[in-house]
Amino acid sequence: MTQSNHTVEKIGGTSMSRLDELRDTLFTAGRSGDELYNRVFVVSAFGGISDLLLEHKKTGKPGVYGEFASADNHHGWHEALTRVSAAMNAAHKAVLDHPADVAQADDFVQERIEGARNCLVDLQRLCSYGHFRLSEHLLQIRELLAGLGEAHSAFVTALMLQRAGIDARHVDLSGWRDDGGVNLDQRIRDAMDGIDVTKEMPIVTGYAQCVEGLMREYDRGYSEVTFSRLAALTGAREAIIHKEFHLSSADPKLVGADAVRKLGQANYDVADQLSNMGMEAIHPSAAKTLRQAGVPLRVTNAFEPQDPGTLIDDRPAERPAVEIVTGLDIIALEVFEQDMVGAKGYDAGILDVLTRHKVRIVSKVSNANTITHYVDSSLKTMRRVERDIAALFPSATISSRTLAMASVIGRDLSGLSVLTRGLVAIGEAGHEVLGASQGPRNVDVQFILDRDQLAPVIKALHRVFVEEEDSAGLRRAA
Repeated sequence: MTQSNHTVEKIGGTSMSRLDELRDTLFTAGRSGDELYNRVFVVSAFGGISDLLLEHKKTGKPGVYGEFASADNHHGWHEALTRVSAAMNAAHKAVLDHPADVAQADDFVQERIEGARNCLVDLQRLCSYGHFRLSEHLLQIRELLAGLGEAHSAFVTALMLQRAGIDARHVDLSGWRDDGGVNLDQRIRDAMDGIDVTKEMPIVTGYAQCVEGLMREYDRGYSEVTFSRLAALTGAREAIIHKEFHLSSADPKLVGADAVRKLGQANYDVADQLSNMGMEAIHPSAAKTLRQAGVPLRVTNAFEPQDPGTLIDDRPAERPAVEIVTGLDIIALEVFEQDMVGAKGYDAGILDVLTRHKVRIVSKVSNANTITHYVDSSLKTMRRVERDIAALFPSATISSRTLAMASVIGRDLSGLSVLTRGLVAIGEAGHEVLGASQGPRNVDVQFILDRDQLAPVIKALHRVFVEEEDSAGLRRAA
């Protein structure tokens, strides 16, 4: 690949469903000739497709993978795969204008879907023999299915852009029908070899098949890992994530579009805190890759291509300030044991159970005889966690409680008395805090609340730390 002053840019699934709009804004945006190039795009599957292939990200409703993994018969996963085919066809018909392009996309979907169907049939038949266990192949099946979504969206995007007169190239990292056996870096290098980004626009699949198995460690966050590794390996000038909204000081739907402000500038510390609150600007592992490679990250609104968005790098804040207020529904797992005082092993034992059940820890607090983990999980999973911890520590009292966490985040919160002022603001708004914490790094303050209080508390905190500060700044400037 010819090195150049290029960017690597990622488009999320929700934005991909408006691909026809992006053709005239993001991809062209007044550019022509050579101005169109020096840009590599990594695409997610069209909105909702990965949910149908794997499982619904929010509800957990099984897709093809879930139906196949728990299949008592062939009907469930066969029907689920047929639904994926219909959804893919509907997705590309909504964004492609030319009948020839639609026909090519239809053929692509049929080839990939029926190829996957034959693979699953053969595997199911093989595992009907006692020497083979389906459970040993489930991760590979999950990866195979995940790759179908991005392969489809990348193929459709390249078709659409070629029809618009852009030299776009479909770059398929999904490993479809190849020999495999390469790591992620080699997969990317091989695919990009011979591509001159000054003359072509690569459209790259967000999923990459590799010996590491991206889903083993990153699961649904794999596309950002591919994106960041591609940016690092090719020495990109900048990595850009295009979302359907700006990174703002709060959810505009919650506090009002007129009340929020675009961040404009942030650092990787802030990105990590956002990720911890389930509001990912970028997957933490992807952020680490970019950070170590010295590649700055920009997050923009895909439908406002002239707006520079928010730049995320390692620069410190010019002055202490609250930059964002957000929140997350959590479950508080409390383990009380009178004999915990001075004893070792409780914390390690609890962590082992949480890890085994793949429960994401948001925060934790402890005292002499109680350890409380605030986690992002379902009550169903937590019941299993409680049973395992009870078996480990029979005399402990274990409970789970649904709560919420509001978080005030900034690159530098020193000297702002965020904890004290936040407690006062929440109290004056008529709400109660069940717990609060602030670490010495001064990048976030967390408030624990009942779930029904989360929205009004975010509004109260945003008003005090953002809206009133903005008003005071305007008065000083005047």
